[in-house]
Amino acid sequence: MSVLLDPFTVAFVQRALVGGALVAVVCAVVGTWVVLRGMAFLGEAMAHGMLPGIALATLTGFPPVAGAAVSAAAMSVGVGALQRRGRLSADTSIGLLFVASLSLGVIVISASRSFATDASAILFGDILAIEQADIVLLALAVAATLLVAAAGHRSFVALAVDPRQAQLLGLRPRLAHILLVGLVTLAVVSAYQAVGSLLVVGMLLGPAVAAGAWTRRIVPTMVLAALIGVVAVAVGLLLSWHLGTAAGATVAFTAICSGAVSTGIRALTRSTRTTRSALDERTA
Repeated sequence: MSVLLDPFTVAFVQRALVGGALVAVVCAVVGTWVVLRGMAFLGEAMAHGMLPGIALATLTGFPPVAGAAVSAAAMSVGVGALQRRGRLSADTSIGLLFVASLSLGVIVISASRSFATDASAILFGDILAIEQADIVLLALAVAATLLVAAAGHRSFVALAVDPRQAQLLGLRPRLAHILLVGLVTLAVVSAYQAVGSLLVVGMLLGPAVAAGAWTRRIVPTMVLAALIGVVAVAVGLLLSWHLGTAAGATVAFTAICSGAVSTGIRALTRSTRTTRSALDERTA
């Protein structure tokens, strides 16, 4: 067992574990709402839409995370503008901006001969490169996420159940939707360092789906999803260390597998209970 856990005695793995755990908390809270509201496509679009901002920030010497934040924010504003003024559906607006942002990012990278950043780090992250300053920023992201989620909880619930009823109750569903999109943006940007732009959705959806198999209440789902996400980060780092695989991709894959495993176990327990109940009725 000590040999198995040896990686956690290394400083950069410890930082990766702490940073990944903070990302798991953000993604658990936001991912629960993403699953409830069916916003997975928006999360994926924002994740890929960060590419032009990251590319431009890298070329101009700014922190890539700053470029990712600006690009993701522009994506969320653009989606809202297209829906309001262009009268387009949400998925159409997201699809248009998704492809446009991704294409622009590729154009920026291909047009620059000085682009020296490893493309795999952009797509799959570099969780092992998390520094103390990154952990501080992630802690602030967790605090902001919890604050907004707590303050807007009632409005988010009403928005998920019935937006028209929420409007009648004075809960301002449009503002609630904007805040929810803002939380998705924050989660996507926060998770970028850990798992990259390609695998962010795995951290958003995997633990939330895994937790949703066991509880239907929102807050318990968030708590359980956070715990599952932290375990997925730890297991992913261990697998990456011992198998020699990419850390960010392994963490994201583990998070996705948690959803499949949890759902499978839940289905098996329900089937077992049903079988036992049927046998009890026959023998009664």
